[in-house]
Amino acid sequence: MKIHIITIFPESFESYFSSSIMKKAIDNNLFFIELYKLNDFSKNSSKRVDEKAYGMHGQVISPEPLSDCIDYIFSNTWKNIPVVYMTPKWDLLNQEKVENYYDNLWSEFIIICWHYEWIDQRIIDLYVDYSISIWEYVLSSWELSATVFIDSLVRHIPLVLWNQKSLEEDSFSKALDRKKEYPVYTRPEVFKWKKVPSILLSWNHGEIEKWKKDNLT
Repeated sequence: MKIHIITIFPESFESYFSSSIMKKAIDNNLFFIELYKLNDFSKNSSKRVDEKAYGMHGQVISPEPLSDCIDYIFSNTWKNIPVVYMTPKWDLLNQEKVENYYDNLWSEFIIICWHYEWIDQRIIDLYVDYSISIWEYVLSSWELSATVFIDSLVRHIPLVLWNQKSLEEDSFSKALDRKKEYPVYTRPEVFKWKKVPSILLSWNHGEIEKWKKDNLT
């Protein structure tokens, strides 16, 4: 999987993708991140990429630099790959949708991270294939939501997680009937007078599986 990210603040991604599971996945060539600073595509002498909105308060990302950046990526990939726009307005993510997006985007795609108010609607009309929201609230910039979306996808790439079984039994997974995961325990068996359920200490796998199903919420 290769992800092209268009952003005003590429440095905001550095810490997350240089640590933990994401770093290991990148180091093992399981996925790739390419960052594009939108200001580099501005023809304005000040390198600004926003303008005052028509008919409303606030600033909007200009269509020209964003279009030039997307076209630049298309020219380098030799094809028009899918374009994702992170926004609070449209398709609200859940686990089932993440799985579908992974199936559709697993090879290569672009993410647009907006700032200020929005991006010009004409960019959405001309380029955007998927408008995705991580929840029903507004952020100051959408690098954070892009990171959340990328993390949710990358976990599905084979070999990213040490144990693929853990992915199959995540909360809201198909295997758990889209329900929340059952409670989990580890050593010690007794902690502050609270004990691990006795069934989990048995070797009765059938009863353990039944306990798991009975404790989904």
